[in-house]
Amino acid sequence: MDLMDYIRSSPRTFIIAEIGQNHQGSVATAKELIKVAKDSGADCVKLQKTCAKEKFTKSALSAPYVGPNSWGKTYGEHKDYLEFSADDFLELQAYAKKLDIHLTASAMDEVSLKFLEDIKVPFIKIGSGDSNNLFLIEEAAKSGTPLIISTGMSNMQTIEKIYKLVSKYHKKFALLHCISAYPTPYDSVHLKVIQEMQKKFQDIIIGYSGHELDLHVTVAAVALGAKIIERHITLDKAQKGSDHSCSLEPNELQLLIKQIRDVELALGEPDKEIRKCEHACFEKLGKSLVYSKNLKVGHEIRKQDLKVKVSIPKGFDPLKYEEILGQKLLKDVVEDEAVHVKHHHSL
Repeated sequence: MDLMDYIRSSPRTFIIAEIGQNHQGSVATAKELIKVAKDSGADCVKLQKTCAKEKFTKSALSAPYVGPNSWGKTYGEHKDYLEFSADDFLELQAYAKKLDIHLTASAMDEVSLKFLEDIKVPFIKIGSGDSNNLFLIEEAAKSGTPLIISTGMSNMQTIEKIYKLVSKYHKKFALLHCISAYPTPYDSVHLKVIQEMQKKFQDIIIGYSGHELDLHVTVAAVALGAKIIERHITLDKAQKGSDHSCSLEPNELQLLIKQIRDVELALGEPDKEIRKCEHACFEKLGKSLVYSKNLKVGHEIRKQDLKVKVSIPKGFDPLKYEEILGQKLLKDVVEDEAVHVKHHHSL
């Protein structure tokens, strides 16, 4: 069973803790974040893998990059500082395996895609920045490795194009509703897109990658049917870097996952029936049919002879009151006495 089959068949939401580049270029910090994700109950941690010269033009890499979040004088130096080597990835992959949590990465270019395929990650992520990169998406689809594709900065026509392209090769992929704003204002989230994607793409998994502040919108995405949830994580929101402010600190990640698991339990099944936990309340407050007045043996019961009250002991179910009408009493009864089958002919 590949990962997509597992996610599809599991009653549990698959939760990805997105480290991204919040590791600050430190393998040790990345390990801390992997441990946080595992301890919080996440299913997977995700990094980013980039070959800078494949993703960026020479002019983009040589552009000055100054500011509070910069790790270098140029954008190229900044990206190099935050990029893990192949050996770093293998070390982190081995660490995650030891902790029994999945580890993968977003492939930011075709060189990085090949690397991730070679180290056999459980799935490859295609980020929103590449939602219009049909070259990369097709190469990823050809590999046969399961894919999770974010759809930020895309309209439905683009998403349909992605769906058709990947479907030419396999159905082992998921689409995540996503808005690429950090943080995302609540009025820009549009969670109803999840339901629309579920209708349009019924044979694949639909999930949600959130960049909003707080937790409740992500929990609502689960209630709407998102089978995969992705949120950024950090050790400290105040750390240097543009993603930290809309990332979850360890206590928030733990609380989010608890809330998601609670909602999964609460969603339950679509069949409505009296649940075991309601029995005590029914015994205390559940209504019964009672007689509205004193009545003599042989009296033919009319609707005005009946009332519905809490009764001890319980009597006849008020939902079935029509079965009582027209029946003759076999005994005298008094006001407020609970109605019982044994009181009537033909019941």
